[in-house]
Amino acid sequence: MNPFLSMEVQSNLVLASASPRRREILSSLGFEFEVIPPDVDESEIFWKDPEKIATLLAELKAVDVLGGKPRKTVIGADTIVVCEGTVMGKPGNREEIVSMLERLSGRSHKVLTGIAIATLPDTRIVEVETTIVRFRELSRGEIEKYADMDEPVDKAGAYAIQGHASVFVERIEGCYLNVVGLPVQRLFKMFRKLENVSSR
Repeated sequence: MNPFLSMEVQSNLVLASASPRRREILSSLGFEFEVIPPDVDESEIFWKDPEKIATLLAELKAVDVLGGKPRKTVIGADTIVVCEGTVMGKPGNREEIVSMLERLSGRSHKVLTGIAIATLPDTRIVEVETTIVRFRELSRGEIEKYADMDEPVDKAGAYAIQGHASVFVERIEGCYLNVVGLPVQRLFKMFRKLENVSSR
């Protein structure tokens, strides 16, 4: 258990995500939780506002899993990358990986992670964290070599900041763990709100 939160709010936790990075972050904080990947079709979300996309998907994932685990507290999350107004999800193939990296090269972009905490009867706490990341100029060879790796395949924006792509990053403004996939400080603030709701 995490020593900084009450037993009540961190008991019976479920992570509605298949992301191993999110599992690792939660585990490193001492949380005990079950992992259940949600069944949500992300391609059906057509909002133009990136914050709405991230928060809506996070909430949909949490609510989807809560439907099968009504006695649990479910955490849903969704991370997207936005560069010059273009929303970047997970690349579908090598060509999309190359295209995304070419767009990110030498530019700053935003990484947004929507987080939702859902529990019955009707508690929904949904927020978003934003981090700005700047890439240095990438050579064609670097882009091609990285595109041949497995690392960018399931990552928003086609890169993993905690992996080989760390050498692409010139600077970041904001929460590093947000770029990995789960902003810890934001999550703790949301758990504090849940504590306040639970104590009423």
